[in-house]
Amino acid sequence: MTRTLLALSLALAMSLSLSACAAAQNAGAPSLAKRAVEGRFDVAPPAVIVAPPGPLPADLDGRLARWESDAAAAQQAFAAERNVTAPLVSAAAGAPVASERWVVAQQAISRLTATRAPLTAALADIDRLYLERSVDEAVDGLPEIYALRDRLADLVAAQDAVLEALSRELPGQ
Repeated sequence: MTRTLLALSLALAMSLSLSACAAAQNAGAPSLAKRAVEGRFDVAPPAVIVAPPGPLPADLDGRLARWESDAAAAQQAFAAERNVTAPLVSAAAGAPVASERWVVAQQAISRLTATRAPLTAALADIDRLYLERSVDEAVDGLPEIYALRDRLADLVAAQDAVLEALSRELPGQ
């Protein structure tokens, strides 16, 4: 019992001394209040001057018209090649993978995919122009550019759906 009493009084003495240390440290802690020197450097940011948008590229109308005509030609070529490809794919639907009919159908799908090159190139060019004008914050012409980009992206998406449907008809896909 004396041992317990001794341990208890020792623990009580240690906790009191630790509390006193903590209280003494808090008394000298620095304040988090704003110091006088901190207000001296509050300066209003400079006024931002926004330059007017740059001029439209001189040949923008011509470029947009060329991309649109390239896309229309690619769409016509795609439709014509699709009329050739669809029967070949249908004929290969029950054929084993790597058979003659299957290979012919795969080649037809590859030719169909190749007809999209002018359309996808036009879409890539118009995306590049849109990004360049956006980065330069040149907003003139962006609605026209984006409208054509949207139409071309819709054509690409429709062609993707056709290619995917044809590919799914073949065995092994």
